[in-house]
Amino acid sequence: MSQFTYQNGELHAEGVPLSRIAAAVGTPAYVYSQTAMADAYGRFAGALADADLNARVCYALKANSNLAVIRVLAALGAGADVVSGGELERALAAGIAGPDIVFSGVGKTADEMRAAIQADIGQFNVESVPELERLSDVASAMSAGVDIAVRVNPDVDADTHHKISTGRHHDKFGIDIDRALDVYAHAASLPGVDPVAVAVHIGSQLTDMQPFRDAFARVAVLVRELRTAGHDIRKLDLGGGLGIDYGQHEPPDPADYAGVVAETVGDLGCELVFEPGRYLAGPAGVLLTEVIYVKDAETRAFAIIDAAMNDLMRPALYDARHEFMPLKEASDGPQTTYDIVGPVCETADTFATDRQLPTLAAGELLVIRDTGAYGAVMASGYNSRPLIAEVLVHGDQFAVVRSRQEIATILAQETLADWQS
Repeated sequence: MSQFTYQNGELHAEGVPLSRIAAAVGTPAYVYSQTAMADAYGRFAGALADADLNARVCYALKANSNLAVIRVLAALGAGADVVSGGELERALAAGIAGPDIVFSGVGKTADEMRAAIQADIGQFNVESVPELERLSDVASAMSAGVDIAVRVNPDVDADTHHKISTGRHHDKFGIDIDRALDVYAHAASLPGVDPVAVAVHIGSQLTDMQPFRDAFARVAVLVRELRTAGHDIRKLDLGGGLGIDYGQHEPPDPADYAGVVAETVGDLGCELVFEPGRYLAGPAGVLLTEVIYVKDAETRAFAIIDAAMNDLMRPALYDARHEFMPLKEASDGPQTTYDIVGPVCETADTFATDRQLPTLAAGELLVIRDTGAYGAVMASGYNSRPLIAEVLVHGDQFAVVRSRQEIATILAQETLADWQS
């Protein structure tokens, strides 16, 4: 959060007072710092370079797929990791070239495969035998050849929230690593696909290096076995998952992560692909919100804000903790304990309980920290609440990079049935 600081008693995003953005754009709104994203990219890519790794960073669009955010990272040299046809179109529209795109995900359709082949993407990460065979059929019908990685499931517990762990045997992702030799032999027999890589991704928000070490070590053994079997494995896709600090622990150091990579797979002579998302975008964003009411109940005080679970799903979906900051710098005055809640008609629309903040009143502004990843991309229109604005800040400038949705626009996409006219 180094780019969200108090200056003269008022919270700024880089050089812009957040109150100025609230006045111009309204609340709630997501606000992103371009400099924070660039700093995070520099730390991550720099650590890989310092470890003398042949590395390619492909930003995971699922974290935040706003075109302006993608463009910031593309300008720094990032490729893209996409998981849908829509994300593929976003990556291309933001200026990332097809060969710099990796297509991941467990349920690619034939139409998505065709679009990706037409875009000449660099790699498909295949997650099942049926997907492998369909990709072969699609590529062959297009007289094309595509490079693939088989995503293996190493049965390593990422020791993170169970809903964002992806590398255990019972998770839906990847192919059991013990079946990999047979699957690669099958892939080598199929037309249109060239199995030149191995992919692995064990989950998100990892703060301990040991799960990475365990998974990468298993992959290194597999690469040697595949080469012995005659497969030309030239590339390793090590996924993403590096965690950030949500206010509960020290974030991992990218240098430590790069050290684990070098220790486990650095001697294989492979090009390495990394797919960070949260690490690059999460701390670079805040959710700017206003207190609607303060409600004093018999057992507690509620701060009811204009942001809701449809704007930021993480607390309701993952029991995730986010820190709050008032726009006015707190003095040593009195603190009050609040449950901070939104206006949606669900008890789950609760952002925090028993949280100490300076005494609040209606009309005061707050930010919810570290919401640049898995915030706007997971938003919905629940309770017919329009999607909110997104704002990018750079130095003393800011720009709306997604307009606030209007309810009239939502209604215009719906029609009555013929018999209701």
